Amino acid sequence: MVQRTEHCYIIKNEQILNGEPIIKGTRTAVRAIVEMWRIGVSPEEIPQRLPHLSLSQVFDALSYYLDHQTEINEYIEQNRIPDELIDPRVRNL
Repeated sequence: MVQRTEHCYIIKNEQILNGEPIIKGTRTAVRAIVEMWRIGVSPEEIPQRLPHLSLSQVFDALSYYLDHQTEINEYIEQNRIPDELIDPRVRNL
């Protein structure tokens, strides 16, 4: 079941990522955009790294995050790889 949100590019689909907010027409989670932004990738750079996204979609994902920080932060934490599972050679990259 597809659930629309108040953001034009963001939907939830129970069949994709268990209903986690995604960019409509993709399998790209809002949290993926947020995590890139948090490590210092500017919104304008994100479509260069994820060329299937438009700048409008990126800004809508960030806007969704700002309106739903607790929800997205929970998804980020649920999908975090524990430090002990990260190879020390790449841990600080």
